[in-house]
Amino acid sequence: MIYLDYQATTPVAPEVAQAMEPWIEEKFANPHSPSRWGHEAAAAIEVARKQVEKAIDLKGGNVAFTGSATEALNWALKGTVEKAPKGRNRIITVATEHAAVLDTCEWLGGQGVDLTILPVDREGRLDLDLLERELDERVLIVSVMMVNNEIGVRQPLTAVSEMAHKVGALVLSDAVQALGRVELCHGPDLVAVSAHKIHGPKGIGALWMRKGHEPAPLIHGGGQEQGLRSGTLSPALCVGFGAAAKLADERCTRDFDHVQKLWKAAVHALGPGWIINGSIAHRYPGNLNIRREGVDAARLIADLRDIAFSLGSACASGSGRPSHVLRALGLDYRESRSSIRLGFGRYTTQHELVDACHRLAKAAVEQEKLDA
Repeated sequence: MIYLDYQATTPVAPEVAQAMEPWIEEKFANPHSPSRWGHEAAAAIEVARKQVEKAIDLKGGNVAFTGSATEALNWALKGTVEKAPKGRNRIITVATEHAAVLDTCEWLGGQGVDLTILPVDREGRLDLDLLERELDERVLIVSVMMVNNEIGVRQPLTAVSEMAHKVGALVLSDAVQALGRVELCHGPDLVAVSAHKIHGPKGIGALWMRKGHEPAPLIHGGGQEQGLRSGTLSPALCVGFGAAAKLADERCTRDFDHVQKLWKAAVHALGPGWIINGSIAHRYPGNLNIRREGVDAARLIADLRDIAFSLGSACASGSGRPSHVLRALGLDYRESRSSIRLGFGRYTTQHELVDACHRLAKAAVEQEKLDA
């Protein structure tokens, strides 16, 4: 199989699997236990926490581990609303956000929060002038992702943060697709990340919180995680996240250079007739979202079962509905159905990517002949 679905999940790095192994087998103690073994597990978690914080590389805050980035985003939004000062009852977000943000915001809207969802332009970028017109002293939080999971487009988070802070609003950023791939933008007060997008294990995420802006707890119980999140932490998952973050931090530039070369090779191998969805200038190059007039993308997946690629977000691709991200760009139903996402990264070779792109292009041409 040729794996081109890096935005959905990444292969676990060998170094990560090796680091986790002892904590899966003999070092099974509860890290919240007062025993010597418990203290050892707790110490390993604190090392992992520092590794994740170093990879995030934002000053003035710290990380709390969660069960996923989805949980982290829910916690950031709901917990911030719970602690909102009187008169701040607005949330501003963007139409291309992940469902973990949009669905949570919609739920909060049903609870009485004033929700504003801003559009993007044809390239998937937020209009800062539009944001500025919407900002006022009633805004509690502005939620904008750093790198889009479906089209790879980067948003100007530093500028967004500066504008939001001028009116006293907080900034939340979904940095799941940014961590380890690009330098994170400075400015956000809350940042959600995930281990399995950086060659770590599934089942663990984290929320970076600027000091003084910690949200109210979402999960109640023992308060094991800094008194803010309840539930027994998994030493194996935390250690795996830490090892993946350390590796991503060390390899970030090298990995980025690699995917830039892969991007150029893929575009060349696909040949004419393909249109890139979203900005090219403001983009993470390991995400190539493309469309071709008249192609049925679902048929391409069925015809090329030994190549793993997707129609868009793994969280929504099974719904049968056109991507909300592509719709936000102004694509119609037919154009959305003709779009595919190729995701590549650290362990993708140029040879296999070029081979996959040649086969994709050939399959698309065969479709056109059959439908002619």
